[in-house]
Amino acid sequence: MVADEDDIPGYSRSKFPHWITQYGTCDICEVTPRRDGRDVVQDDQCRAVSVTWYSEYNGKTITSASGIDIDHVVPLKEAWRSGASQWTTPERRAFANNLADSQLIAVSAGSNRGKGDKDPGTGSRRCSRTGAPTAVPG
Repeated sequence: MVADEDDIPGYSRSKFPHWITQYGTCDICEVTPRRDGRDVVQDDQCRAVSVTWYSEYNGKTITSASGIDIDHVVPLKEAWRSGASQWTTPERRAFANNLADSQLIAVSAGSNRGKGDKDPGTGSRRCSRTGAPTAVPG
């Protein structure tokens, strides 16, 4: 019998400490949009107040911080299923907060929520400007 993809023994999102502080009071959720956006202006609490983003998943341009999500290109649940269950907590933290290898990208909220925790190989694929394979919701 094949296990249901949603039945992942031992998986909990909390086992991947994420959205950690990068510098000052700026966490991953605030640093990623700055890296991925154009003309980003942030307030004294690192929140984006003016910006333009291009969503890799659906080609939309977003000009409001409320319209974006920070996506784990390889969802944490998929990482667990693919071997992160054997990693240490510091290794899972490093993976969940990885800005260097395009694991985190700013995308439109709708496209990210449509992708959910699906494997990046599910559905249509295209390469982002960073060269990382990304899932495009169908």
